[in-house]
Amino acid sequence: MEAPLGPDDVGRQLGLDSECLDRLIAYAELLVKWQARINLVGPGTIPDLWRRHILDSAQLFPYLPDGPVLDLGSGAGFPGLVLAILRGGKDAVPVHLAESDGRKGAFLREAIRVTGASAVVHTARIESLTAFPVGAITARALAPLGDLLKMAEKFLQPSVHCLFLKGRSGDEELTQAAKDWMMTIERISSLTDPSGVILHLSEVHRGRDER
Repeated sequence: MEAPLGPDDVGRQLGLDSECLDRLIAYAELLVKWQARINLVGPGTIPDLWRRHILDSAQLFPYLPDGPVLDLGSGAGFPGLVLAILRGGKDAVPVHLAESDGRKGAFLREAIRVTGASAVVHTARIESLTAFPVGAITARALAPLGDLLKMAEKFLQPSVHCLFLKGRSGDEELTQAAKDWMMTIERISSLTDPSGVILHLSEVHRGRDER
């Protein structure tokens, strides 16, 4: 088993400046504090928080296009709030965090205040949101791919990129989703999980390739 990563390890791997790393540290400290009161992440992942959650989320950053981001089922802020912190302060293009759980929504708002990230919390079910323009849609450990695309459908324009963190089931989920959806697919190996993959999808729309 690999030794847990700390903030300096992740900062070096991502090439972060001290200001950005300090904001990630403030976020991680707040999460550990709140974890004692509400279950934000699996308790067993806390000792390796920086690898399992922060680096795992941050690996999406290089693939983000310009424009607002919609993060589906943000939970404790992975990957959406990490991406918002990496984008910069309050003047950066925002990341929209969709999280229906009110307690997690309260945590996210406090984390935004503490870190100064440019992010907006939507404490509602994804399906109930009114569509607004986005450049990318992200999600981690929320639902099978076909279900994610249904949730995101009203936001899916030809220019929108989807970045979904998946485990070993990624290829199977792609096969199932292809029954109802057409898309351009790029598979990117995960930095944190040998069996994991980032599914980078573009030009996603309803329909089936009958070729």
